[in-house]
Parts: sequence; structure tokens; C-alpha cells
Amino acid sequence: MFKGLGLDLCEIARMEKLLENSRFLDRYFTADEIAYIRSRGKSAAQTMAGLFAARESLGKALGCGIDFDLKEAEVGHSPAGAPFFRLSGKLKERLGTDRILLSITHDGGIAAAVCLVEAGSEGDDAE
Repeated sequence: MFKGLGLDLCEIARMEKLLENSRFLDRYFTADEIAYIRSRGKSAAQTMAGLFAARESLGKALGCGIDFDLKEAEVGHSPAGAPFFRLSGKLKERLGTDRILLSITHDGGIAAAVCLVEAGSEGDDAE
């Protein structure tokens, strides 16, 4: 059973303008994500746009928008490169599940992310 589905798009050029804005980076991304973005070289803005879209897609899947601490929804990558959410803090407690599917893609100057939140074992119908 699924709790929610979210989709978001982010213009890569928008993130390119914000790439050197440390205040923006610190507000929206964890230290590990910032290091990952900076390690991507010429594709840093594309990576940043994908991570930004991922968080927005999670907010949409939850049906609440971004009403959570953005750093509590860190995007990590499996050894094969597949993205996933690493939840922490109040967001992890609130969701009651860490079963979230995430896909990120980039093409034509746009990054897109889709997020599917599976129902947890407790409290799914309480909202």
C-alpha cells in the first residue's frame, strides 16, 4: 500500500546560479550532500537540481509540502548509484517508515525527481 506519490522539476540553470551561494547550500543540503555536489565537477548544478527536486517530490508525496527540516531528508546513493532518502530526526519519527522509493533524472536543462512513499506499519491512516 502506498501513502503518497510526488513529482518535481527543477531548472538546472537556476541551480547553477546558486552553486556558489554557501547560504543557500547550507540551508537546503547536508554537509555530505554539499561535498557530493562539489565532487561532481561540470555536472554539479545538474546534481544539485536533482537533489533539490528530490526533497520537493518528498514534500508532495507526503501531501504537506516542505513543512519538515530539509536536512532530515538527506539523499544518498547506493554503490550502484541509485538515489535513496536517509531520514533522521522528527521526519523519520513522523513518517513511521523508511520505505521510500526515489528516482532522479536530468535532461534538456531540467532535473526531475519522483518519490513514492510506502505505508508504514503504524499510524498511516491517522492523518
